[in-house]
Amino acid sequence: MKRAYRVLPLIMSAMLLASCGAPTQTEQPAAPASETPAAETAAPETTTQEPEPVPAAAVNEDGSMYADLSLGMPADFEASDGWTNGSMFNVFWHAANVTFENGKMQLIIDNDPKPQKGIPYSGGEFRSKDFYGYGLYEVSMKAIKNDGVVSSFFTYTGPSDNNPWDEIDVEILGKDTTQVQFNYFTDGKGGHEYMYDLGFDASEDFHVYAFEWKEDSITWYVDGVEAHKAEKRIPVTPSKIMMNAWCGTGVDGWLNAFDDSSLPILAEYEWIRFTPAE
Repeated sequence: MKRAYRVLPLIMSAMLLASCGAPTQTEQPAAPASETPAAETAAPETTTQEPEPVPAAAVNEDGSMYADLSLGMPADFEASDGWTNGSMFNVFWHAANVTFENGKMQLIIDNDPKPQKGIPYSGGEFRSKDFYGYGLYEVSMKAIKNDGVVSSFFTYTGPSDNNPWDEIDVEILGKDTTQVQFNYFTDGKGGHEYMYDLGFDASEDFHVYAFEWKEDSITWYVDGVEAHKAEKRIPVTPSKIMMNAWCGTGVDGWLNAFDDSSLPILAEYEWIRFTPAE
């Protein structure tokens, strides 16, 4: 049963953070699994409205964080630059593919001006330096409508951080932007994909996508409404907050073949927020 949830006020203090980058190791199965939504549970308090503007990144003493992307690059985040994930990722990450214009952050997929390792395209990826644990993760974003691409918001850590591969995903597939895919990995084990019908086109406007990560569950929300819940083998490792836009190769059954006729294409983001679990 889906239910709406309310605003959890944040008292922002200005504490700018530093940033770093390292490649993700995300491997994504090509088809959604059969995990079904759980029964009704109490929803966390949050908001579907844009928060009041604050400095580009702010954190409270309680560990909550809010980044207003209309103010430019938050100090706690950095654009990935100079590597590729390989496998199904048919892009090199370039910092130039992360831009801040018209009060939004853009993650851009384009032709790569200097292709490397036979990879012809470039993509944008944005990540935090710090690691975050149990709590509520929220983003306001608008996805790309285009065969063969993914627009995302997720938490990740893995071997590049000297950690197990733990990940929690919100992924909008460009082949059908009326749906969102939820997924997670625990110590490298996935297979938890769940497709949710949005009731709108995610490429036409900004919407709030969120997940509440607890010790015994993950609950995903769209515009304040509970969409899906998982309660088996939940990730435990504090992770980085991440967003990326990329085109795939060898996963046409999942994403459709990439259509590069309209490049450059971009996903847009307005703000990011983390509220730690009590």
